[in-house]
Amino acid sequence: MGEKMKLLLAAVMVFAASVHGGSELMADETAAVNPRGQILAFSCASCHGTDGKSVSIIPSFYGKSPEYLEMALKDFKSGKRYSTVMMRHAKGYTDEEIRLIAEYYGTVWQNNN
Repeated sequence: MGEKMKLLLAAVMVFAASVHGGSELMADETAAVNPRGQILAFSCASCHGTDGKSVSIIPSFYGKSPEYLEMALKDFKSGKRYSTVMMRHAKGYTDEEIRLIAEYYGTVWQNNN
C-alpha cells in the first residue's frame, strides 16, 4: 500500500473515531467484524456517512444487505454500473476488499433488507 493511501486511511480513521465518539465505542460495536473491513470501510464514511446514511445528494446504502453492497461495488468496478466517482473508487479494491467493506456495512449496522 502506498504512503498516500496509508496517510489517507489514517486520517479517515481519526475522523471516524472523532465522529463516532471514540475508539472504545467503535471496538465494542465491531467486535465480530474483520478489522480490515472496518479500516477499508472508513474510506466510504466521508461521503456515505459512518453508518451508510449520507446527508447530501450522495446515495445512502443503510438498509442494504452485504450481498447487495458487494454486487453494487463489483458492478462499479467492472463498469456495469456507472458513476464517475464510484467506478474510480471500486477499481482500487480487490474483490476480497470489496467483500470486507460490504460485510462491515451490512452486518455491523444491522443493514438487512
